[in-house]
Amino acid sequence: MDQSVMDKMILPEELKALLEKSKNKIVVPESRTHLLELAMGSQDEKDFIEIAYEVPGKGRVVEATVAKCKNGCSVNYMDMYMRRRDPDSMVVADEKDTDKPRYEEVFEADFEPIRKETFEWLEEQDLIVMPFMAGGNSFGYQALLVGPLNAGFFAGGLADLQTFIPKGELPDNFTPKAVIYLAPPFRHTHFDGKQIVVHNRLDDMHELFSYNLYPGPSAKKGIYGVLLNIGEGEGWVTAHASTVKVVTPYENIIVIMHEGASGGGKSEMLEQPHKQPDGRMVLATNSITKEKTYMELVDESTLLPVTDDMALCHPALQNDSKKLVVQDAENGWFLRINHIDKYGTDPHYERLTIHPKEPLIFLNIDGVPGATCLIWEHTMDENGKPCPNPRVIMPRSFIPGIVDEPVEVDVRSFGVRTPLCTKENPTYGMMGMVQVLPPALAWLWRLVAPRGHDNPSIVSGDAMGSEGVGSYWPFATGKKVDQANLLLEQILNTSATRYILIPNQNIGAYKVGFMSEWMTREYISRRGSAKFRRENMVPSRCGLLGYALETMKIDGHYMPKGLLQPQLQPEVGTEGYDAGAKILDDFFKKELPQFLEPGLNPLGREIIEACLNNCSLEEYEKFIPIQW
Repeated sequence: MDQSVMDKMILPEELKALLEKSKNKIVVPESRTHLLELAMGSQDEKDFIEIAYEVPGKGRVVEATVAKCKNGCSVNYMDMYMRRRDPDSMVVADEKDTDKPRYEEVFEADFEPIRKETFEWLEEQDLIVMPFMAGGNSFGYQALLVGPLNAGFFAGGLADLQTFIPKGELPDNFTPKAVIYLAPPFRHTHFDGKQIVVHNRLDDMHELFSYNLYPGPSAKKGIYGVLLNIGEGEGWVTAHASTVKVVTPYENIIVIMHEGASGGGKSEMLEQPHKQPDGRMVLATNSITKEKTYMELVDESTLLPVTDDMALCHPALQNDSKKLVVQDAENGWFLRINHIDKYGTDPHYERLTIHPKEPLIFLNIDGVPGATCLIWEHTMDENGKPCPNPRVIMPRSFIPGIVDEPVEVDVRSFGVRTPLCTKENPTYGMMGMVQVLPPALAWLWRLVAPRGHDNPSIVSGDAMGSEGVGSYWPFATGKKVDQANLLLEQILNTSATRYILIPNQNIGAYKVGFMSEWMTREYISRRGSAKFRRENMVPSRCGLLGYALETMKIDGHYMPKGLLQPQLQPEVGTEGYDAGAKILDDFFKKELPQFLEPGLNPLGREIIEACLNNCSLEEYEKFIPIQW
């Protein structure tokens, strides 16, 4: 390794020794162009390469292929399981406080021997060593990737997601607070083929051992875990949220932050509504009669994206407005594009990906060497179906209208993927198009954070599961009660921000996709105020859903009342609605008791106990009043 680079870094002795002892090539990337060259395996004039490793007992194992396309690199994994994140991939190896599975409990062994083996394996490889800033330049933290050189696409993806520091711009006294050690073949030799990411929180550094090549649980959510760990120690949160500044045709401006579990519609909040060739939108399709309800907007609002998945809520950003102030914690976005299944579905992203400013990195897309990688041509899984988790990594600087400065949030929405709900088959899909929540109830929704129906992003079943506090719990390494307290304090300190709940995919017997989200966004922004008129609210039949709307008018069109209050749908009725409400109530009562630990904020304890005792909507409002 270049001694001038080593001299600029203050590294722990083990890492320093690893780099100094290595007799193989060590590359510190010099530019994004250099990284894209490395993504093709550092092999001259190659259009298609295999990322492979020697595995004892298995021989040469091909983990992924990379095709060099006109508009970027198309990465595909051989193992269908590797094409989306395993929600159980995280384990914690240190002795600090945690509610997450500990390495020694899961594997019935101490991690230190594997840690030592990892260093020994890396010492024998050609390496890429890449400095970056975790969390961005403004409030980010110095970090480092150490991995095999042939995994250049992984480094390139991480560089686009976070803030890559080129070799020539490395500052003096570079002291990483986090290091990702990448050792892909260990998933075969030690972990039965599973995606395992080990977090080891040392006193002065967060070590992250990634034993697989899919960037989701490490380069993406692993770094999210690093930020959550730092914030837990310093008293702040990185929200799992997209944020958009909406400018209406009437020049009203509203900022909406949309939170939710994987698949909850975060990226979709930044998209324009999808239209038919004639310009109309399919608002809803009756799942029984197949009848479609159409909607038309004469003028669309302008969407100025702020964050896509990770919203930094750093205390230094907050002001006297009593609104939550956020800034993007990422330098690029890990966009899921499973809903783009044919040309013309989303002209905005199609244009950005077909003609990018610079080549992009695609995952799970059927890219042909030398051709243009098309985001609607998804890789086919072994079951004959398109991969549900195609991705493109999009640098923020490539996106028109991107907002780089902090923004004040007017409305915090929470998204839930919901199944169809009918009298015959009642489910929790009985939520209205938009539900207005008192802040105390909004806090409870963030504690339980339902993962929801037909999740495309992760390996999971279809039952209603929980992603936990803030919907970012799968990535956090500490204690649930600490994160619950941070979220409650955040809500108490930002009383001018208001809360809503938006289901997607289905409302009662109607399939809606993300149209509920897009229409709610238009409704809120066109009104020019984040405040809701109390006289247009009616308490929901389900107490956990706050208020439903009596009417919703957008651009002269009234939403069907059955989409606002699904019990009015004849296919659902009060019978189906109430049975679905019981499912939701049981889910909350199953998930909330775990937070009743010593150390929970006393107000939080009161709110949870009130919920468990079937409190009324008025009681929720007394805990933390709505600013009508």
